[in-house]
Amino acid sequence: MVSFDAAFRETLAELFAWRRDVRRFRPDPVDESLLRACLDLATLSPSVGNSQPWRFVRVSDPVRRACVVASFERCNAEAAAGYEAERREAYVRLKLAGLREAPVHLAVFCDEDTATGHGLGRTTMPEMLRYSVVTAIQTFWLAARAQGLGVGWVSILEPDTVCETLAVPCAWHLVAYLCVGYPVEEHADPELVRHGWQPRLGNGMPLIER
Repeated sequence: MVSFDAAFRETLAELFAWRRDVRRFRPDPVDESLLRACLDLATLSPSVGNSQPWRFVRVSDPVRRACVVASFERCNAEAAAGYEAERREAYVRLKLAGLREAPVHLAVFCDEDTATGHGLGRTTMPEMLRYSVVTAIQTFWLAARAQGLGVGWVSILEPDTVCETLAVPCAWHLVAYLCVGYPVEEHADPELVRHGWQPRLGNGMPLIER
């Protein structure tokens, strides 16, 4: 049995605390072997029925990237318009994506037609396929952070536009669009806390008894 000592557990907790969503990236390129190593670790993630439904697509083409940026700008403007007065002003001051700066873009999809796993565990909860993809994203994120890379999850996008832009199979559902690169700055607190959008709810996970 593998045993992890107290020093490892302390370092692991520090990694969790410093994971952070990054929006400000340096333009420095990410070494291909480093990116591949992080992706390899992501494949160790759990998945329902061992289905491994994650599909990572690197977006390098400038035209396709520009389409994603345009989608973000449309969605961001619409989201800002949904707030009133001071909250809208606070929203527009936030930097919510590093799409223009990040050297690596990864679109992460769930292959909902995958035959791998033979359907085990998802008859009553088919959404478990998408949840499995989220575990791979989190594993990749922590692996990247351990290598000094930052990751930003961009959710202010039009999923159908991204799928069409990247010409992926129609059974692939967009779960995440990730910006990856070296952070411009390091902070222990989340950016939305630092810029006054929303404080954290407190330390510790509330446990509800039934």
